[in-house]
Amino acid sequence: MKRKLPFTFEEFKSIYSKVPRLTVDLVIHTKEGIILTLRTKHGYENQWHLPGGTVYFRESVEDSVKRVAREELGIKVSIEKFHGYVEYFSEEKERGFGYTISLVFICSPNSMEFILDDQVEKIEFFKIPPDNTLKEQRKLLSKLLAMKAS
Repeated sequence: MKRKLPFTFEEFKSIYSKVPRLTVDLVIHTKEGIILTLRTKHGYENQWHLPGGTVYFRESVEDSVKRVAREELGIKVSIEKFHGYVEYFSEEKERGFGYTISLVFICSPNSMEFILDDQVEKIEFFKIPPDNTLKEQRKLLSKLLAMKAS
């Protein structure tokens, strides 16, 4: 499935070289573990990620969470709670521009029948984030998993 983007890469770079980008990250947990995606495009290639994406203009944050789950994984999710935020300080080094602030939501999947979009090579379930997980997300997940264990 090819995801429809709201603007071109040139527009993306022009905008997000000047202001932070607001995104949502979905911590989708199952009994098998937390879902991570391995991406092959648009930065952070060959690193594990939480499903996530940009909040569009005039889109509610809740609608953004639901859209990202549908577009990236082809599923519906239930939002359990808002966890907080992550600042992606590594983004400028990774892409050469930009800075993202992401709102983090704990979610559960309404189904396990995934249809991946063209940005996702594969998904896996993890109880511990692998070493090649985005640095900021590995830190977030390690904290969340430690809290769950205690």
